[in-house]
Amino acid sequence: MFSSRSYSNRSRRLLMVFFIASLLTFSVPAAISATAMARFEVPGSQTASEVLPRELITGPHYKVRDKVVSYGYMRNYVVDSDFGVFQVTGDFALRKLIREIGAIATLQEVKKGQAYLSGVKNAASQPVEFGSNLINDPVDTISGVPKGVSTLFQNVKTGLTTQAGEGQDGKMAQALAVSSNKRELASKLGVDVYSNNKVLQKELNGVAWATSLGSLSVSAALAPIGGPAVGAVSLARAGQQLNDLVNQYPPQRLRQINEEKLQAMGIPPDVSSRFLDHPSYTPTQTTVIVASLETLSGARGRDAFLRQALSAGDDESANFFQYTAETLCGYQSKVAPIIDISAFGPLVFAKASNGIVIVPLPLDYAMWTESASQRVPDAMKSYKAVNPNSKRYEFWLTGTASKMAKEESVKLGIQIVENIGNRIEFTY
Repeated sequence: MFSSRSYSNRSRRLLMVFFIASLLTFSVPAAISATAMARFEVPGSQTASEVLPRELITGPHYKVRDKVVSYGYMRNYVVDSDFGVFQVTGDFALRKLIREIGAIATLQEVKKGQAYLSGVKNAASQPVEFGSNLINDPVDTISGVPKGVSTLFQNVKTGLTTQAGEGQDGKMAQALAVSSNKRELASKLGVDVYSNNKVLQKELNGVAWATSLGSLSVSAALAPIGGPAVGAVSLARAGQQLNDLVNQYPPQRLRQINEEKLQAMGIPPDVSSRFLDHPSYTPTQTTVIVASLETLSGARGRDAFLRQALSAGDDESANFFQYTAETLCGYQSKVAPIIDISAFGPLVFAKASNGIVIVPLPLDYAMWTESASQRVPDAMKSYKAVNPNSKRYEFWLTGTASKMAKEESVKLGIQIVENIGNRIEFTY
């Protein structure tokens, strides 16, 4: 049995053990954390007024919520609108959404006009070859038209691949008319006909149905509006040209055009088909990427870029590769020809004739995150091992970089070029 004195001594020893353990538990990780904080940054949130120009924060039919969450590279925006709540990732995606909100507003105004109402009345009185669902639920029916119709054609110029049965000509004509009018509407409104915006798709489908089956031209339907009201963001010249190309042809014809271009570039057929059939890319995205790579005449390694692009797993990463390709195209046009492209880790390296190796980074705000602190040096080391004579490197950012990201990049021998959208054009 312990005496009171021995129990007191034992208690003191236990308290000392607990105290030392506490120091080991809290002080050591604190020191590690302090060291880690000196090596990389942790993403946080900002306010809309800190990262956006005033004219983009609010406008007709929408307002960007004040809290903007960053995941270290891209910003996530929540937008309240007259047509619902939208959530998008990336500065470019926000600008595209604002244009789409303006287009939705325009299309809803069109549906209030007498010309549209007359078109709907005429459409309802016409025999519908495509099926009763075209009238009962035109949105769901026509949403599947581009994909469904494209499988029936190998070449739009030569027509059907098989003999059409009785009544099929009428079905094809109606479906193609709706699809054509939908693309024309999107073109006039300056929006992507293959956008993932479900509200926009619903409005495009509804007006395309009424104009196609109601003997109403798209111009007549839009006439009362006085022109497209697409908000504060307009398409750049290059963007308008590609938008016109995308809206001119149905998906299967676009695929054929892109396939022919990739073949002319010497892209292996298996890489070409895997890219063009990739589920993460819309016809618009594949067309923009192929058109951008086509401008890099004579550049080696364009197949390396496409192989890297196969890693896209969602719309955000597909956008990343689209803007990467457009950055290369812009550099070729504005600065110097690209002569060689390669990919190491997450980075695409493009050596130009001026001796500079550019690394396109379509990011809103580049931070030196824990992941970046590990992967960027490894990628640079791998590239330099294969290209020992390359000495000048530049990160080309669509947005900006943190102070730490700039400092760490300089240590690696890389200069950062920010806000490249002021120097080159992007589609959206």
